[in-house]
Amino acid sequence: MRRPFRSGPPSAVPAPAPGNLPAELNRFVGRADELAALTRHLGQSRLVTVVGVGGVGKTRLALKAADALKKRYCDGIWLVELSALRDPELLEHALVEALGLTDHSSRPTRRVLAGHLATRQLLLVIDGFEQLVDACATLVRELLLRAPELRVLAVGRRPLRVDGELTFSLTPMTETDAIRLFTERAAAVSPGPRPADAPSAAVQELCRRLDGIPLALELAAGRLHVLSVEQILDRVGDRFRVLTDGRRGAPPRHQTLRTAIGWSHELCTPAERLLWARLSVFAGPFDLEAAEYVCGGPELPDEEVLDVLAELISQSLVVREESPAGTRYRMLDTVRAYGAEWLEALEDTDRMRRRHRDWYMGLATWYELDWFSPRQSDVAAGTESALPNLRAALELCLESPEEAHLGQHLAGTLWFYWAGCGRLTEGRHWLVRALALDTPYDESRLKALWVLGYVAVLQGDSTAAVGALHECREEAARTGNALARAYAVHRLGCQALLTDDMPRAERLLRSALDAYRELGELNSNVLMGQVELAMSLIFQGDLEGAVALCAEVREICEDSGERWTRAYALYVLAYGAWTRDAHAEARALVTESITIHHGFNDLVGLVLSVELIALVTASEGDPAEAAVLQGAANRLWESVGPKLFDSGFFGAPRALCERRASEALGTERYAAYEDEGLGLSMSAAVERALTERRPAAAPPHQPEASRRRARRTRKPAGSPTARGGEAAGRDA
Repeated sequence: MRRPFRSGPPSAVPAPAPGNLPAELNRFVGRADELAALTRHLGQSRLVTVVGVGGVGKTRLALKAADALKKRYCDGIWLVELSALRDPELLEHALVEALGLTDHSSRPTRRVLAGHLATRQLLLVIDGFEQLVDACATLVRELLLRAPELRVLAVGRRPLRVDGELTFSLTPMTETDAIRLFTERAAAVSPGPRPADAPSAAVQELCRRLDGIPLALELAAGRLHVLSVEQILDRVGDRFRVLTDGRRGAPPRHQTLRTAIGWSHELCTPAERLLWARLSVFAGPFDLEAAEYVCGGPELPDEEVLDVLAELISQSLVVREESPAGTRYRMLDTVRAYGAEWLEALEDTDRMRRRHRDWYMGLATWYELDWFSPRQSDVAAGTESALPNLRAALELCLESPEEAHLGQHLAGTLWFYWAGCGRLTEGRHWLVRALALDTPYDESRLKALWVLGYVAVLQGDSTAAVGALHECREEAARTGNALARAYAVHRLGCQALLTDDMPRAERLLRSALDAYRELGELNSNVLMGQVELAMSLIFQGDLEGAVALCAEVREICEDSGERWTRAYALYVLAYGAWTRDAHAEARALVTESITIHHGFNDLVGLVLSVELIALVTASEGDPAEAAVLQGAANRLWESVGPKLFDSGFFGAPRALCERRASEALGTERYAAYEDEGLGLSMSAAVERALTERRPAAAPPHQPEASRRRARRTRKPAGSPTARGGEAAGRDA
């Protein structure tokens, strides 16, 4: 792997290894032989699949092995959890999400993945794929073919059956390891003497009867605050036959796991069993308020849900975890599946799914309103946490044509997440699916249309954008929906802006803003329209008018706590400051813009701001650092898409920075510094952009072959139009 040239002093603290492996919550016990064998297999095969029955500890072993090998993979180890996913079309999105990628282009997601992995040396851990085995096998095969340094560790109940796959069958624990695991978990649950300081016959028999399956052992240990080991053993024995799944020929160990879960279910109170069943409708993490609304009712008053939930947590049936969105809860997949069977037996699945859908529709509506507030960052984190459940709600809406309008409403309501938090590709997936269903041109359909147009504009897909927005505008005019028409006109103005038709952009944006004013509409979209109008003005030479508009937006944002639109206003103000040679002011404004965009994962705003700070840096007399930042921006553009490169106005800072820096450094030195920037990750690029540096020393000579390789990875810069060149071409 090529090491990027570092122009600055080496850091005293090494950067953390890339990846997303979770930290261990309790000690890994036993499995020494299996761990050694698995790590050995990963050195021999590019695809290793750990298979075994549910609860046997496949995931825990795989994560332990992956963590032990993290020094082998300079681009990190990345965990992709698929157990909550049911739609094969979302498989690629799940991998993109796990890898931390954000792609604003209209390129197929599979191509984005293959391009990202093509030159990287990393280990991909794919867990819980069995319900998507065919789609997963196809995708894994393609990625392995296109990425020669990629290795995959898959975890599931069956092999992928891909050429070159090495299957590692995980059996239950040995009696010695099983006793150690039960003892250690029991010590954490039950105060007093440790039951296996000298393992009793009852402990040995319990571990044998549970066949050494880790999940069964941990569930058993979780009951020791209520029962003795002997009582647990008696109950397992009494109910072993009753609590199997009843299917002839089912694997005995699968029956044993069901026995353990069923026995745990049997020990629950009626309220705990009911909550367990109802919680199974959640597809991912949930908070207390969601549990109270969805699961509460006459049989289980919502004010009692907390206490019952606490009991399920104490029995290890529900996991409590802290997240950026706050405290969340989730069920282990096997436990959730068992609860879903009981919910089906109660003939209450359909009603609970609708209550679940209603909650998340309400949550999305509330989040949309709260987006224009000081809680904007909390909304972004909350929506990210709720995404698996929002997907489940969207799926339910789109299952029946008579509820398609609800799916259109939900997909449209989430515009702030699709556009503001780097989820354009997935947003488009849901919007296209929802609009494919025949519904009247009511408010929900019209909203989904303008949101689809907005997403397509940001992806650079003018054809799709114009089609959706024209349809929305015409039908809104026909049905008398003035607000939907204003949004359609607004986004058509945005499309004109990104395609360099500044007079048309100004005309449409002014029309939309007048309509918003008449309708009393004020939110982030409206303020963004004002920023976009300012952009059209500054690109036409009206610097004073643009600055006045964005100063007003900045003031409103400060009063309301809005930060997302504020970042774009700061970008325009920084551009204006640069044209006045006020470089220090421009740097202060654009660094704040970068910080906000990075926090929201908004790549469009981020890459524009990084390019502008590169130009500011060149104007301050540091062409070497400007070249590094330009290289970092070029790498970010790969995820945004090539269409925005066609804009001479938006590409003018990039073109001018490249010209100035290359003239100052010479072609060869410029390429070396730019190549360093191309090697920076997004986080490293942001950190670099936010750090003021002294002019860097000259980089070492870079071979011609390396320069050619660097240039092949860079996209061509668009040439500024005459007016755009004038706007960006002032000398510092």
